[in-house]
Amino acid sequence: MPELPDIAIYRDAIAARVTGKPLIRVRIDNPFVLRTAVPPITEAEGKRVRDVRRMGKRLVLALDGHLFLVFHLMIAGRLRWFDGGGKPPKRITLARFEFPDGMLAFTEAGTKRRASLHLVHGVIALTQLDPGGLEVLTADRDTFAARLLSENHTLKRALTDPRLISGIGNAYSDEILHRARLSPLALTQRLSDDEVTRLFDASRFVLAEWTERLQSELHGAFPENVTAFRPDMAVHGRYRKPCPVCGTPVQRIVYAENECNYCPRCQTGGKLLADRSLSRLLKSSWPRSIDELG
Repeated sequence: MPELPDIAIYRDAIAARVTGKPLIRVRIDNPFVLRTAVPPITEAEGKRVRDVRRMGKRLVLALDGHLFLVFHLMIAGRLRWFDGGGKPPKRITLARFEFPDGMLAFTEAGTKRRASLHLVHGVIALTQLDPGGLEVLTADRDTFAARLLSENHTLKRALTDPRLISGIGNAYSDEILHRARLSPLALTQRLSDDEVTRLFDASRFVLAEWTERLQSELHGAFPENVTAFRPDMAVHGRYRKPCPVCGTPVQRIVYAENECNYCPRCQTGGKLLADRSLSRLLKSSWPRSIDELG
């Protein structure tokens, strides 16, 4: 799922191309993607784009007349820009937005239709689509601490809960926890002051660093390879590969459709966290520490 750095580079690229320009035409290729009926989507046509914003993991096009187009990419949704007569791939295209200089296409790979588009009128209606998570990059340490400690969850869950923290998902939570040297299963309300500070600093550093890195790689082009798996990441998607800090093989916990990646030496004091499926299968043979990995 595209997270804060990915949505930020989408926002900048789209803003550079459509701000101040009229949305000439909207074409809905797959009706399921449009989750609102009032106002009708045709109301957006002819309106100028006043601003392009990020709202958590959502992208917002603010139009004339207090209208807002809200894109939620979910896991497989992506945005593509086509100059001139370029045509988007028909099979995966959900909607098309035509501007004087090109077309913004909303696509989704796979068969599970999770991505969504809303057209709402007014700031109040827009706010209702915002989960309310804290923006770490603009918050101070004490505000972050208060939000983090307001509920008692594992750090992995707290960082990825959009009601608590904004814009962080599976990938960047792994990177943040590795940089903070904290276990993904540590409980928020058991953290020391020093650990809270480390998590706050790591969150800001990782999100800012990756946003800047992804932006610099584009050289003004539109983002085409938005992915949660990048070779320069420390632990996410790097199961069994060496930790860049200590060289220990990265481990993982698999659950539902996600996985949590971590370094047992840097984050858990050498302890291997139980994988629900594998640890149950192996039972007493499940290794408890990095020394038992063999």
